[in-house]
Amino acid sequence: MYEIWLVMNIVWEIALGLWPLLALGALAWLVLMMRAGRRSMAQWRSALPLAASTAALAAGIGFVVVPAATRSSLQELTYWVDWANLAGISLGMGAAALAFAWPVITLRLHHPDTP
Repeated sequence: MYEIWLVMNIVWEIALGLWPLLALGALAWLVLMMRAGRRSMAQWRSALPLAASTAALAAGIGFVVVPAATRSSLQELTYWVDWANLAGISLGMGAAALAFAWPVITLRLHHPDTP
């Protein structure tokens, strides 16, 4: 249990150092959501499969790239907490990709009845 608490504290400390970037990302996401939400006949459901594929691809890439980016490797992950952290980071990257890709793809799709 200590390891999980330690990870949560580390994530919090990293977020404190990156809060301007996180705030900018949240603002960009809100603008995207408002633009996509205001569009009449937005194709949210049609955009979901492509957005989910984008998210899965981002999570998969994150799973492979994150250890190398942190000067580590998959071979050095020997403890279950290491694997849980890597899975959590990768899933977080996938969730962020989904959060941005879904409204962007929705904005790009056109309803058949509109020019």
